[in-house]
Amino acid sequence: MSELLPLPANSWALLRGVSRSFYLSMRLLPAPLRAPVAVGYLLARATDTLADTVQPSTASRLDHLQTLAAAIEAPPGARAGLPALIASFAPLQQDAHERALILALPECLAWLDRLAPADQADVRTVLHHITQGQALDLSRFGAGGPVRALASAAELEDYTWRVAGCVGEFWTALGVRHLPSFAALPEARLRELGRSYGMGLQLVNILRDLGPDLAAGRCYLPADALAAAGLAPQDIASQPAGVEALYRHWLDAAQGRLADGMTYTGALNSRRMRAASALPALVGARTLARLRAAGATGALRQRIKVPRHEMRALLMRMVLGFAGREALAAQFRALGGSEGAAPMGQSPP
Repeated sequence: MSELLPLPANSWALLRGVSRSFYLSMRLLPAPLRAPVAVGYLLARATDTLADTVQPSTASRLDHLQTLAAAIEAPPGARAGLPALIASFAPLQQDAHERALILALPECLAWLDRLAPADQADVRTVLHHITQGQALDLSRFGAGGPVRALASAAELEDYTWRVAGCVGEFWTALGVRHLPSFAALPEARLRELGRSYGMGLQLVNILRDLGPDLAAGRCYLPADALAAAGLAPQDIASQPAGVEALYRHWLDAAQGRLADGMTYTGALNSRRMRAASALPALVGARTLARLRAAGATGALRQRIKVPRHEMRALLMRMVLGFAGREALAAQFRALGGSEGAAPMGQSPP
């Protein structure tokens, strides 16, 4: 087990500012995992912020994303492009928390450098996959113009693995290394379940953000499945009823992957780890229930999210249940976590 490193002075404020639910999960994690998970998350959010900043050209965003990816891989003293990146992107951030994160990149990278070598390697590996996914996303959708869609379910699977499924594998590697008797399942099975769980969480984000993504020219619903329903990507906003069946298919697919996440959670021996792992699945299940109630039409018209008071209630119920396996499973079922769940990896018919 590596030395437990102190968090940078502003790290909790940064985490709280850029993520509501992940900040809560971080506070629940066993202490040895907090530093590598937090620095990995903050750097991933920073790369995501670069990719999503609208004002620079796609070529500029790709170039700066590569600069930050190279800085993550580089040793201290070999990050020459970082000051120019910060000077270019920090003033463009309308959100004060994202601006603070970009300004704090030197601290985050210094924190990465202080991790134990094995933790550094795992953080760099997961960020390599994430930045590859973000670069692919920019290449596909960054040029503007008409709405474009991913070509197939295979492309959607690949994208969700790159930007989120790999995080489940990362989480597993850290837990196995740092926590004795981490889980009751073999590591290979945990990695499989963790990968599916992360992909499910990303699917929830995609389905929740259908409207804003279409407005930005992005469609993650596969073009071949849309064509089979007689639709082109640019038709979705004006014909939401036509995409309802396909939308509900992917709601079911996300539900099945969240159920894999609860199987993963139930195998963990640490109560703190179970609580930290279960919270995203519980929030995701509640989000999916709200998306089902709204349907594709409602999801296109408004951003569906779980209110803060419901998040607090979920957390309180976990505390009162001592993150027990049965208590967590019961919460997941009560939130609709079994409704429509599809087997892991199932693709559209």
